Amino acid sequence: MSGDGSPERTRVVLGEIAARRRPTDRTRVDLAEQTPVGEALVKGLVRAQLALALRLALVVVTGLGALPLLFVAAPGVATVKVLGVNLPWVLLGVLSFPFLVGVGWAYVRWAERNEQDFIALIRKPEQ
Repeated sequence: MSGDGSPERTRVVLGEIAARRRPTDRTRVDLAEQTPVGEALVKGLVRAQLALALRLALVVVTGLGALPLLFVAAPGVATVKVLGVNLPWVLLGVLSFPFLVGVGWAYVRWAERNEQDFIALIRKPEQ
């Protein structure tokens, strides 16, 4: 205590705290500041997502586009009845929807895996 009865003031310096910060992760800084390295990383992710979308679009076009070709190439298949309904109506009108849902589910799952791989790349400590 000082002579007038009030407690002594203590000066707190925060310089030591600033010096103890962990080193910055260069990859995260590159992404945040949109440096050429960060742009290349993001372009790689976008390219991977686009490639996945194009591959699955090709699966859909091939799967659904082959059905009309099948009915033209083999007219006997078009006359087959399933539960009283012609096979083309069953395939294109009913079974195409579960097929599209399955492709959509696969796309979401694989796109999330691409994003998780990207995040793992970003979080990987520099060596």
